[in-house]
Formats: sequence, structure tokens, C-alpha cells
Amino acid sequence: MMVFILSMFPFGNMQAWDINLLRNINNGRNVAMDGFFRMITDSAAPVAIFVPVALFLSAFLFKDKLTGQIAVYSALTFLVTCIIDTGIKHMINKPRPFVTYNFIEKITSGGSPSFPSGHTTDAFVTAAVLSLAFRKWYVVVPVYAWALLVAYSRMDLGVHYPSDVLAGMCLGTVLAFIGYRLWHSRIFIIKEL
Repeated sequence: MMVFILSMFPFGNMQAWDINLLRNINNGRNVAMDGFFRMITDSAAPVAIFVPVALFLSAFLFKDKLTGQIAVYSALTFLVTCIIDTGIKHMINKPRPFVTYNFIEKITSGGSPSFPSGHTTDAFVTAAVLSLAFRKWYVVVPVYAWALLVAYSRMDLGVHYPSDVLAGMCLGTVLAFIGYRLWHSRIFIIKEL
């Protein structure tokens, strides 16, 4: 969480660390992997939207109340996360790295302000929601592997600083935990009725 707060301010050492790490990742990337990382980066929003939709469909088809509640938790947490992420982006209004530094090569789209990474936030809120709701290694390992690939892809493709990505990881995870606490307390109320 401290990285999230510190990365909002242009401290000399933090800013130097941020751009040097990004330069190493972006300029040292394997260009043969650009297509793969574009595919990974483009999967963030569709997967984050697909998860609650799939859960709602599953709950409806199998008449499973718990899955329906997980679907509501997932959808509401994702929606709130998108609103908060967008608000922070426009409040901080940090330029993208390829705008500020001409040696950063932009390989994919990235138009809104840079901080925090929305794709990373989407991926981590989705991974955390699924991990908290299902708590099985065969859910946790693949969703976090995917989320980490999304996070890395944003730097590899030159559209986010490492601090943007770390902030997105923190924001998505923290909001999923807050949503889980709220949902979990609601589940107990429903069970008691």
C-alpha cells in the first residue's frame, strides 16, 4: 500500500526507479512475444466482465443461491473498482510513459491517464474475488498467473510504469477484500434468516 501512495508523488528516487525498470522491461523485451502480450493485455476487461456473467448464468441454470451471491459480489466489486480506478486516474492525471519519454515504445493502446493501471486493477480484482470465493489451488494459481501476466504486459508493451502496475495490483486486491468482507457478512445474515 505504501508503494501505491508513494508512486503518486514525483519523488526523485521513486521516479528514477520507475522509469529505469520500465526502460529495461520495454526496451529489452522479446519482440516475438508482442502478439502474446497484446492478447494477454486485451483479455483483462473481457475476463473481468465474463466472470460475473458466467457466475450469474451458472446460478440461474443450476438454481444455486450461493453461486448467485458470489456473482453479485463479483459484479458489484468489479463495478465499484472501475469507478474508483477511473476517479483516481483522472484525479492524479499522470501522463503515460510513452508521452513523457521518447525511448519508451508504445506497442498497444493506452489513452487515459496512466496511474493506476486499469487493466492490472481489473485483473487483480478478478483474481482476488475468485480466490476469496472459491479458495481452491486450481482456481487461485491460474487466475493469479493470468493477473500477473496482465500486469507485466502493461509494462512490456510500454503503456504503464511499474508504479502504475503495483498500484493496480494493490487497488484491485484491497477492493476485492473489502467487497468480500461486506459480502461475507451479508451471507451470514442470509443464512440466519
